[in-house]
Amino acid sequence: MRKTTYLLPVLVLVVIGALSSLFIVDEREKALVLQFGKVVSVKEEPGLYFKVPMIQEVVTYDDRILSREVGPLEITPSDDRRLIVDAFARYRITDVVQFRQAVGAGGIQLAEQRLDNILRSQTREVLGKVSSNDILSSDRATLMLRIRNAAITEARSLGLEVIDVRLKRTDLPQANLEATFARMRAEREREAADEIARGKEAALRIQAQADRTVVELVSDANRQSEIIRGEADAKRNGIFAAAYGADQEFFEFYRSLEAYRKALLEGNSSMVMSPDSEFFNYLKSANPDQ
Repeated sequence: MRKTTYLLPVLVLVVIGALSSLFIVDEREKALVLQFGKVVSVKEEPGLYFKVPMIQEVVTYDDRILSREVGPLEITPSDDRRLIVDAFARYRITDVVQFRQAVGAGGIQLAEQRLDNILRSQTREVLGKVSSNDILSSDRATLMLRIRNAAITEARSLGLEVIDVRLKRTDLPQANLEATFARMRAEREREAADEIARGKEAALRIQAQADRTVVELVSDANRQSEIIRGEADAKRNGIFAAAYGADQEFFEFYRSLEAYRKALLEGNSSMVMSPDSEFFNYLKSANPDQ
């Protein structure tokens, strides 16, 4: 009975010691076995492992791809047009020993603070060499790749691999929005005024061309009409001359009738002339008694 009393505590201590010497590495983790703060073993494969109780400790780190949001960052591109940029990065711990040496007991929290500094520095460096139009255009994918490549080198000293960097939002500072909108409005108004001026110039040019064409057409038509009229008058005079030469008395009779038609119009039939005037020769009867 007395032996059982002594063995039971010992057995309990043995069981506790055995359990405390066991640890499990999950497939989503990597583990470091530390002895007095120094790394003595790296466990990267999932499974059940042993450590020395009370002397060694186990520190685990996430082996998955992690995300890190980079807060709003004010940058000044090459055209001095300030922008507010939000970004995020995806990274993973590739070298847990180097990671432990770089951040110590600070762990992920300290590592992400240092990664933030790297991303902010490289974002300012890359975007500060291009214009704001390049940042806002479709070429920003190239810029994000340059930021990632620059951050990879610096993050490697932390035992981290930067997998991707993305710019989520790129806006103007609130204080600059109104001034920017006013400048954009002025530029559009100037472009509209230039288009209107060019349109008016083109309209005047077309109108002048049309007016000149009208003048040329009317002048040519008048010239042709004068030629036709001259030819017709010449032909008419020729006919009159031929008729006069063929029968002089008939021609004189015809001319007299034309004179009567023009002189004896309605409302204009009062004439004061001598009865023996030659104007009435063809109105007189051949018989004096009639």
